[in-house]
Amino acid sequence: MFKSLRILPALTRFWFAARMAAHGILAHPMRSALTILGVTIGVTSVVSLMGIGEGARQAVVAQFESLGSNVIAIKANDPSVEFDPDDVQDLVERVDGMDMATPVVYTKAVMRWRRARGTVDIIGVNSEFPSIRDNELLSGHFFTKLHVSQRSPVVVLGYNMGFGLMGGRNPVGQVISLNGRTFRIVGVLAPKGPGKADDIDDKIVIPYTTALKIADKKTVAEIWGKAETPLKADLAVVQLGRIFKRKLGLDQSAPTTLSGNDSKGEATDETVAQSSSADMEIAMESSSDSADSNPIIPGGEDLITITNLNQLVQEADQANRVMTLLLGGIAAVSLLVGGLGIMNIMLVAVTERTQEIGVRRALGAKQTDLLVQFLLEALYVSGIGAIAGTVAGIWGLNVFARHGFETAISFEAIKIAVVVALVSGLLFGIYPAVSASSVPPIEALRRQ
Repeated sequence: MFKSLRILPALTRFWFAARMAAHGILAHPMRSALTILGVTIGVTSVVSLMGIGEGARQAVVAQFESLGSNVIAIKANDPSVEFDPDDVQDLVERVDGMDMATPVVYTKAVMRWRRARGTVDIIGVNSEFPSIRDNELLSGHFFTKLHVSQRSPVVVLGYNMGFGLMGGRNPVGQVISLNGRTFRIVGVLAPKGPGKADDIDDKIVIPYTTALKIADKKTVAEIWGKAETPLKADLAVVQLGRIFKRKLGLDQSAPTTLSGNDSKGEATDETVAQSSSADMEIAMESSSDSADSNPIIPGGEDLITITNLNQLVQEADQANRVMTLLLGGIAAVSLLVGGLGIMNIMLVAVTERTQEIGVRRALGAKQTDLLVQFLLEALYVSGIGAIAGTVAGIWGLNVFARHGFETAISFEAIKIAVVVALVSGLLFGIYPAVSASSVPPIEALRRQ
């Protein structure tokens, strides 16, 4: 009970100081509004710019993730080192971290559907493509190993191709013509989204053996592999680098070439797979070894590049986070300007209200009462500005989104902007508040 009696006067003083602070702001509406506007602009800038940066980061990461998890891309950058499709199975058997792989053939063909005619993009793969690239089937089924071995004229359509062919009706079972040859549609892939998964929604997928015939080629320039875990993907990149170095005659200590019927994990790779400590060591060194695993020709271009797509996702995420922080830092300068505006207006208020301060001190107001009053005025201004800035920032993000920008409402940015606004208002209001509370009553009355 005695504690309640001691707390009640303090609450009464605080309530009176809060009312006086609100009256001080409302007494000069234009000046207060301009000060609030400065804080609002700062918070709006932070919320909107960091939201744009976060949206861009999420879009880039989603694009890479749409290519599949734990995917290893092996690409020949020169026709002289392109891969024999038969080597793909040998790679799967030799490389411990790679569970499956597919040759990849990119080509084009003239498609005829009823009276429509046009050129379409074709990608040739084997039957493991859906598992490697994490592509689900919307309808029908994917072609089988038998289709691949027999060069069967079957196709699986990307979502947009399948939707546009019959206006949304299921095209499975229909036939189309590619370069004058009849192909039967056996499935339609689930949608990945615009610009994702290498624009697979707008492509036609066929067996790579059939695609090689259309492209009039015997070799492939790209191979996609799949590992079970990120660690195995890192190990696979290192082993693949050694294998292709040896194949090109650049590393005599690496495993043997792709010819022969060697069992999986033989020779040097076998010791790597059987020793868990060696696995961890290779995984830790994979970032440096992967750079050395790409044979370099005199012109400075890699003959063969081996890429772990997980690493691309991490690099893209990190780069875009840095960009978002830079945008937030640039926008935070306007918050500093808003804080200086609060300090300026509070100093003016102290000068103008010297008589009021003297009268209150003469009537028994303590220094803490005046200190709390002027600090509350600064917090009112910064708080109202923070709320208005948050609302304006979210509205701005919606405007940018309607004009085609990738945006995302970043609650972390909102939290940072509001906290910084309130703290800056408090910090920049301390000096004026101390100045007001330290004026002696007689001196305050004498100045008027």
